[in-house]
Amino acid sequence: MTGTDDLGTSVPVVRPARRVVSLVPSLTEALAATRPDALVGATDWCTHPANLEVTRLRGTKNPDRAAIEALRPDLVVANQEENRELDVRRLREAGVPVWVTDVRTVDQAFASMRRLLDEALGWGVPAWLEQAEQAWSAPPPPNGPRVVVPIWRDPWMAVGSDTFTGDVLRRLGATHVLADAEGRYPHVELDDLDRDGVDLVLLPDEPYVFTADDGPEAFTHVPTRLVSGRLLTWYGPSLVHARDELAAALR
Repeated sequence: MTGTDDLGTSVPVVRPARRVVSLVPSLTEALAATRPDALVGATDWCTHPANLEVTRLRGTKNPDRAAIEALRPDLVVANQEENRELDVRRLREAGVPVWVTDVRTVDQAFASMRRLLDEALGWGVPAWLEQAEQAWSAPPPPNGPRVVVPIWRDPWMAVGSDTFTGDVLRRLGATHVLADAEGRYPHVELDDLDRDGVDLVLLPDEPYVFTADDGPEAFTHVPTRLVSGRLLTWYGPSLVHARDELAAALR
């Protein structure tokens, strides 16, 4: 039996899948929330759920391919942005089926999760996914703030064009100031963020861990707000409550 992943690649699948490896933190959370007994391996960066007990396989950019093969997974789940094509290709060459997701909007997240969980894994559509779809079904509210989202400092980098986070902001009614930037995560000068035309700077705790003592002090013109990076960048069970929590942060 085969299925087609988000990149249009035909992938051999076993349904229902009983042994699954995840190389993406948000996908790990989604799999664990749906069928925890089937998740056998995940990266060191997979922090949700907190009590996850599976074989750890190093990072998203340097997974232990030998350890993955040894787990004999029915399916490995990866993401085009977070994982290297080289690792995906070499796993496939070793006979390990790999399903690659590609998510750049909220609607793509829902479609991708349905395709993965129902079509690829044969687990059906979980209740949390239906709840998340309902939570994001309302139209964006009007007159939201003009927002920038740094993701790194020294050098400063920010969320740019064609990103899931940018679409999350749009769906919240905010204006993503760097939506037309050249590149998805461009290097920027601090003056490009802390300026007229920006109403609010959202400082997430990943990939750079902005804290009350590291980040807000750099901005002298625009107010800042610390937020969970998981709410801005993860597509999975966090989407059930992300809209309400982020909307509160934008007020």
